[in-house]
Amino acid sequence: MYKVFVGDKPIILTTVVEQESDFKNYKLKGVDIEKVIEELNNTDLKEVRLIHKKEKKLLRKFLKKLPNVVAGGGKVYNKKGEILFIFRNDKWDLPKGKAERKESIEETSIREVEEETGVKGLEITKPLETTYHIFKRNGKYKIKVTYWFEMKTSFNGELYPQENEGITKVKWLNKKQCKKALKNSYANIRALV
Repeated sequence: MYKVFVGDKPIILTTVVEQESDFKNYKLKGVDIEKVIEELNNTDLKEVRLIHKKEKKLLRKFLKKLPNVVAGGGKVYNKKGEILFIFRNDKWDLPKGKAERKESIEETSIREVEEETGVKGLEITKPLETTYHIFKRNGKYKIKVTYWFEMKTSFNGELYPQENEGITKVKWLNKKQCKKALKNSYANIRALV
């Protein structure tokens, strides 16, 4: 099973057909994905489930429905165990960004965290789960596939929000602050943190 978010509502990719209640089932094969997105955005549905009989093919077949944007990002810890957050588009988020040519996804993730926050000395400690969300740019829907990595740093210098990317704040947040920030964040970020 996979979750692809449209705002905070998920499209669930699954092999299991369940009785509909506050969600709808569609066969993945012939689904009009734009119609599904509009339905999620404009109705009280909690989620949509796209069904395919072969679990191994679920994600691959879904990703062919829309253009993909590959990104990398980091859940970064400092020496105090605080997590690095950015504030963009009136929401708390983790630093991430698009991959560039001839760059590994790990290199993308470190570069994007550095560019968006000013934090240096990043070291990847382990991969985290990959997230998927649908967004609209220039009138077209796309799927952002974000590869996340847990990182650590001993950096304690000044933080610099990348303003030309719409980032207005960068902060290290402790557990209590994280909990509060996640109330004004995205579903896929809440799942990661």
